[in-house]
Amino acid sequence: MSSVSVSSGGVGSSRRTLAIVLGVLGLIAVVIGILYFTVKGLPSFMTAGSHLKGSSSTHDLRGAVCVVVGVALFVGAWWTSKKPSAAK
Repeated sequence: MSSVSVSSGGVGSSRRTLAIVLGVLGLIAVVIGILYFTVKGLPSFMTAGSHLKGSSSTHDLRGAVCVVVGVALFVGAWWTSKKPSAAK
């Protein structure tokens, strides 16, 4: 006798997991974007490169990019969590 492991998850389970991961990453990106807009004393790892000449608005730019990426990740999570439509 051999014991074979059969996964009961399937495609639906992996799509749900992907949607959850994308949603969590989207939330993290939006929170970081909001931090860039609101907090003045950010940790040094978040402000790397801000000391360069001509980069006075990098916090606003980085915040905007984080928010856009977060929204894109939310859209990706919504897209993967949709039920597939029946083919006609």
